[in-house]
Amino acid sequence: MSRRKIYSISVLTVVAFFIWIFSSQIERAEDFSGQVKVALRVVGNQLLLSNKDSTSLVLPVIELDESKYQLSFQNKLSLTPDHLVSVIDESFQASGLPNYYRVEIIQNSDQEIAYSYEIKNGLENSLIPCLSREMSHNAYTLQVKFTEMEPSLLSQKALLLAPAIASLLLFAIPSYKRKKPVKEREIHRNSTSLGRFEFYPTQNKLMKGSLEIPLSKKECELLQIFSSKPNQIITRDELTKRVWEDHGVFVGRSLDTFISKLRMILKEDKTIKLTNVHGVGYKLELGEFPIPGKKEA
Repeated sequence: MSRRKIYSISVLTVVAFFIWIFSSQIERAEDFSGQVKVALRVVGNQLLLSNKDSTSLVLPVIELDESKYQLSFQNKLSLTPDHLVSVIDESFQASGLPNYYRVEIIQNSDQEIAYSYEIKNGLENSLIPCLSREMSHNAYTLQVKFTEMEPSLLSQKALLLAPAIASLLLFAIPSYKRKKPVKEREIHRNSTSLGRFEFYPTQNKLMKGSLEIPLSKKECELLQIFSSKPNQIITRDELTKRVWEDHGVFVGRSLDTFISKLRMILKEDKTIKLTNVHGVGYKLELGEFPIPGKKEA
């Protein structure tokens, strides 16, 4: 199997693995949200029953974000902190929910926090103030924020598999990179050096360092003819025949126009000249040329 195929299969395997992890995590998050909503509805029902209210509604539980939920009631009710703590703890334990969470009781009238407490791995390690103080009959909203989420078994497996995935990539990527220079050499074999320019006829471009100069099809064809015969006179007839003969109607000034465009591009390099040989044709001259007006030593 080629290195490129090994690399492709490795990348696809890694992508498929993480798609599986991601989709499984979404599914798990949806399951968790459903568990919380059921548990909070049980809490709401118990709180209403303790108020001798068996007819009013527990309003739909709202997921405020991925770890925060809100429980509301249709009517006013009275709350006792020790009963509230006990009901929530029993419901959450029965549903297998995390044992790290913060509860806030909010007064609907002014959105002030009337009561709050925090559970940290069991009642004995938690902050639960004012257990015996009964709260007044009022309209309340209960919010629960899960403060620490335990990593799922799936996430743990992903962490265990991470070294194997990293090893696979470490093997595959260098193999692919070793292949690349060969391709680069093939590209350079298809280029021609013209002074400080690098000419790529198959890509219709000139490169001068990091500067890329695009060429039109006709400019590229003319420059390819000139670069194949440097410092030699190429007649107008040969140029027009090779570039225009099978490509439509030739207009007399077309050749001169494209030669002028090439001169404008090549003038950036003083070691290249595209000269006119009067009455014959043109010549691409490569080399160092004396500066006009400067006497040679």
